[in-house]
Amino acid sequence: MSWPRDDAKLERVRALMAEEDVDALIVRAPDNVLYLSNFLPMKGYDLVVFPREGEPTLICLEPSADDAARMAWTQDVRLFPGYDARDARPPQARALDLAVDVCHARGLERIGLELSQGTQTADRMVGEPTTPTLALFEAFPNRVDASPLLAQTRMLKTPQELERMRLANELAALAMDEARTQLRGAKNQREAQVAGMWEYTVHSVGTGYKGKVENARGYSLIWSGPGIRTFTATSDRPIVEHQPTLFEIWVSADGYWCDHTKNLVIGELEPRYAKLEEQLIEIYERAVAYCTDGASLPELDRLIRDGIAEAGYPGQPSHPVAHGVGARAHEPPYAHQAGSGTIRKGMVLAIEPGIYWDEGGGLRVEDNWLITDGAPEKLCSFPDGIVRV
Repeated sequence: MSWPRDDAKLERVRALMAEEDVDALIVRAPDNVLYLSNFLPMKGYDLVVFPREGEPTLICLEPSADDAARMAWTQDVRLFPGYDARDARPPQARALDLAVDVCHARGLERIGLELSQGTQTADRMVGEPTTPTLALFEAFPNRVDASPLLAQTRMLKTPQELERMRLANELAALAMDEARTQLRGAKNQREAQVAGMWEYTVHSVGTGYKGKVENARGYSLIWSGPGIRTFTATSDRPIVEHQPTLFEIWVSADGYWCDHTKNLVIGELEPRYAKLEEQLIEIYERAVAYCTDGASLPELDRLIRDGIAEAGYPGQPSHPVAHGVGARAHEPPYAHQAGSGTIRKGMVLAIEPGIYWDEGGGLRVEDNWLITDGAPEKLCSFPDGIVRV
């Protein structure tokens, strides 16, 4: 899918580059390559040279030439081979050679690199994150850290980015509706079966969705009843009636993401879970109402965790309770009491309070919220709380 060049986004990047006196950015993390060029790498070997002035350069693996011609916003595409009989080095070295040549030819000296970006999205091929080598950094002696600059501009979403994120949110909701239908009246299903069913729906329905999504992928963690815990994998545990089945789910629609936690229950909900749902939804709604332009990110974290402590669960949860979403499922800003920062119009925040019992079981709710001039806008149509099957 080819999207029109997002000039609002690119001009904001260039304005920050001017403030930091950066001649060019060279990015290799697939989410930053996508952000600056609209090209989503298959293997993560590709680079973008993004100058403060003039045409960017996409340095692209040869087998992806057709993808680059279709997707990329730049006409300057330099191809490198994945294998070269005369050059035993890995393909990333050949990509780096081209980037150095571009910078030398254009007189680009002060180069911004991703020196402190701790996480990245995966490539499209096998979902395997790529890592840079020391050679990338040593090739540019006048390097500066561009990660804060990129994080700052990526926090605020343009209309095009929001349109792309809405597609991911729609697919998450469609897959949840299908999961709800499949669970109705079904017996002896296992967590892994339900996870596979949800992911199948995202991939099969989402690829080609509305003629706007070239490729959609869903990723899930499914836990049921006492299997609900943080940082555990989906297993072959059976789906439990009268207790929540928790869907920790992510959708990527051509590199733009959503991040949710949704819950289904077969039959009537046990009273102890009904009470937990009531407690958590009250905390969640207070947190959402707090998320207005100009509010404090540290105070958002404190508000949520204080509410959970007042409900009788101090020190919970172990995971972040609010973070940004965009070209990654988890990206800045993060709400943390020891940190800083302000909630701003145009951010999209995943808000996710959770409470977990020591013996297993518990609940988390989560949706993505667009910060507006007024109340935040919920981006996913599927309900929060525990939805009855």
